[in-house]
Amino acid sequence: MGLNQTTGTLLYVVALFALLYFLMIRPQQQRQKKHQQMLRDVKVNDSIVTAGGIYATVVKIKEDSLIVRVADGVRIEILKNAIAQVREREPEETGEKE
Repeated sequence: MGLNQTTGTLLYVVALFALLYFLMIRPQQQRQKKHQQMLRDVKVNDSIVTAGGIYATVVKIKEDSLIVRVADGVRIEILKNAIAQVREREPEETGEKE
């Protein structure tokens, strides 16, 4: 009876760990991979939003940072990790016509 109870407890702990992995750890790893891919794919003239909510356009890419234009004649340097998202460009922004 003691062995059966130990096995049941062990299975319960393994099941809880598996649940924790699939509900919390794995989705976080996938989000992190997507964010790293987004940072690798950023290029000059991309419109971005920083983690602080600042809308900017990439002017120059350095190793760990970016020079971005936040307004006419205003350029700042930010860390690449501060990019929250790369915005889709509107057709009128890129000069394309539908």
